[in-house]
Amino acid sequence: MRVLVVEDEPYMARVLQIGLRREAIAADVVHDGATALERVTVYDYDAVILDRDLPGVHGDEVCRRIVAMDLGCRILMLTAAGRLGDKVEGLGLGADDYLPKPFDFPELVARLRALYRRSPMAHSPVLTFDDVTFDTHRRRVTRAGAEVRLTPKELAVLELLMRADGGVLSAEYLLDKAWDAHADPLTNAVRLVVHTLRKKLGEPQLVHTAISAGYYLGSE
Repeated sequence: MRVLVVEDEPYMARVLQIGLRREAIAADVVHDGATALERVTVYDYDAVILDRDLPGVHGDEVCRRIVAMDLGCRILMLTAAGRLGDKVEGLGLGADDYLPKPFDFPELVARLRALYRRSPMAHSPVLTFDDVTFDTHRRRVTRAGAEVRLTPKELAVLELLMRADGGVLSAEYLLDKAWDAHADPLTNAVRLVVHTLRKKLGEPQLVHTAISAGYYLGSE
């Protein structure tokens, strides 16, 4: 999952970004509404965490414009205005969910994953391929019943490959969905993560390379 955090308070934005990355969620950060609107037209985000009270272009207007663009990304409003009327108004603008501050970070992550499961491309929260099972709620992977411990980036890449159900995903696509906007497009990070993922999953090999095309799962 790739998320855009729109939060004008730098410390809060940084805390959210670090926490999301630890949950294998790629997170970009912007601090104002105008920049947020630029970013959503450039990158394919699965969700936007949107602070309502933003400088410049207000969060309400950002929400309206994103909904009008029909980009397919979900909007989670994150705001200090937590009264029932505020929630109703925020949802009426087109937001998919509304979480008042202060909040518990695990709840934020749970809400994001719930929004992701509602997307047209989402599958069951428990993914399976061959003898590999991935519980995306608990971030737990097993192969033939034995737990496989993976890093957040390995989890993110494996989830994308499993959701593709044998389809080939390019290194560029994996970089776009599992890394943030600061990732160097010429980096070999994807190749290195795929290499360690193959080793940890063990034999017989499940992650394969399609020459000049990308990577896919196959029980060959």
